[in-house]
Amino acid sequence: MNRARAPWPAGVAFLLACGLFVVLAAGVKWSEPVPAVDAGRAAVRSKALAELRATETRALQQAGWIDRNRGLVRLPINVAVHITEREWQNPAAARSQLIARAEQAALPAPTAPPAKALK
Repeated sequence: MNRARAPWPAGVAFLLACGLFVVLAAGVKWSEPVPAVDAGRAAVRSKALAELRATETRALQQAGWIDRNRGLVRLPINVAVHITEREWQNPAAARSQLIARAEQAALPAPTAPPAKALK
C-alpha cells in the first residue's frame, strides 16, 4: 500500500531555513558597522562637483577653440542658432558650406614628424 506523505515536514523545514536566513542576515548587519561619510570627504566631493559645473557652464556660455588647425570652434547655443538662421536664408549656399565644413572637420589629424635617432 502506497500512502502519500504529509506535506508539513517540508513546510517546517522551509520555515526553519527562512528563520536561519533572517538570523544570519541580522547578525551580519549588526556586526559590520557602516562607516559614515566624514565631513572632509564630503567637502572634497562638493568642491569637485562645483568645479565641474563651473567648467561645464563656461563651456556652454563662452566661445572657444576645439581645434585651431582644423578651424573647429565651440559656440554658445544662442550664437550658433543665430548664425544658422542667417546662413540658411539661402539653403543651397548653406548646404554647400555645411558639407565643406563637415569634410574639413573629418580630415585626419596631421601626423607628427618622425623623431630623430639619438646617437
